[in-house]
Amino acid sequence: MTNDIWAEVLTGLKGALGTNSFASWIEPLEFSDLSGGVATFQVPTNFMGNYVSQNFGDQIIYHMNKKGQNVQRLEFNVPKQARPASKPTARPAAKSQDTDDISGSPLDARFTFDTFIVGKPNELAHAAARRVAEGGPVTFNPLFLYGGVGLGKTHLMHAIAHELKQRSPELNVLYLSAEQFMYRFITALRERKMMDFKQLFRSVDVLMVDDVQFIAGKDSTQEEFFHTFNALVDGQKQIIISADRAPGEIKHLEERIKSRLQCGLVVDLHPTDYELRLGVLQSKVEVYAAQYPDLQIANGVLEFLAHRITTNVRVLEGALTRLFAFASLVGREITLELTQDCLSDVLKASDRKVTVEEIQRKVSEHYNIRLSDMIGPKRVRNYARPRQMAMYLAKHMTNRSLPEIGRRFGGRDHTTVMHGVRKIEELKALDSQIADDLELLRRALEE
Repeated sequence: MTNDIWAEVLTGLKGALGTNSFASWIEPLEFSDLSGGVATFQVPTNFMGNYVSQNFGDQIIYHMNKKGQNVQRLEFNVPKQARPASKPTARPAAKSQDTDDISGSPLDARFTFDTFIVGKPNELAHAAARRVAEGGPVTFNPLFLYGGVGLGKTHLMHAIAHELKQRSPELNVLYLSAEQFMYRFITALRERKMMDFKQLFRSVDVLMVDDVQFIAGKDSTQEEFFHTFNALVDGQKQIIISADRAPGEIKHLEERIKSRLQCGLVVDLHPTDYELRLGVLQSKVEVYAAQYPDLQIANGVLEFLAHRITTNVRVLEGALTRLFAFASLVGREITLELTQDCLSDVLKASDRKVTVEEIQRKVSEHYNIRLSDMIGPKRVRNYARPRQMAMYLAKHMTNRSLPEIGRRFGGRDHTTVMHGVRKIEELKALDSQIADDLELLRRALEE
């Protein structure tokens, strides 16, 4: 296999695994040989070879075979190198350490505060990130950002790092994934360089760790993370952490770490609402307009996409990118019909699978009332409000029409459903309990 083919395989793996996993585990691999269906690689440590084999082996084999290579299994070898037994090496001062050591994971130039679309679901997280990025002492340390995939956690992390580096170039700002933190820690253990590791991570001014849930269950890594965390907080250094869930909900994470993470500001990035999704699309269209000056987009297309693709912003942006590329290739206006043809698979995958009956059952359980009372004729407040909540969720989480929803609520008219939906829209902006209940129910229904 030639180096050019391996380079193509690497490109495919980067797209499949993401920047952080690729940088931590795939980039360090050195291709050696392909013979008899066995691909051989040189790796820095046995641990890394075992980890890559278990977690990414199938992906590597798939992408190599995709490029016409007959690969059935992988082998990883650690090159034998003669190392001086006890020759001491001088370490540079903390502020002048090697750039590769201190750089961490690469930052995406697109992920800045200017390109982050702010809406109600993320305005608190955005404000907190902005405050930290201004530098100087803050009243919360750490800042803990959490939420599902594609809601903007990594975007805000990169934006903070970009802003800090621009405002204060002298600061050591270290951004990396929890996966990379673990890899560096294990490598330091294997190579007996723990003092170097400790010096590196305790010399930073701002430590940013993405997807911290990755270290859960890794006892030794958690131990070192805990001590690093304490040392930086004691030194009044800023820490920013992200995860896919709140600290208290991360299974197998040590209680003392959960407690430390909760002592700062914990901010949830909620799922996107319609207005935020539409804002993201409008912002992207402005960018694409410069790239595709001859393309026209019909009225209603962006609104259609904002209504239909509700999973996360990445899927939404990817759909728009594909749509513009397809329209430019065929030389047609971006109409609703073209959109449905071009994105049929994305739209099908994004179709809401929740049923009205599931919503009714969950809401009645949440409010501890009988299902028959909720969908029955009684209008007392104890039943009317949950009924309106269920109607609101049915409107936003299913593809059923208002008349269909009304029929499933005891044969009610569609205007009754409209009134219930509007009532909840008004209340959720005024009553935090209603907003919290809606969020809890939505999450329960999407599990």
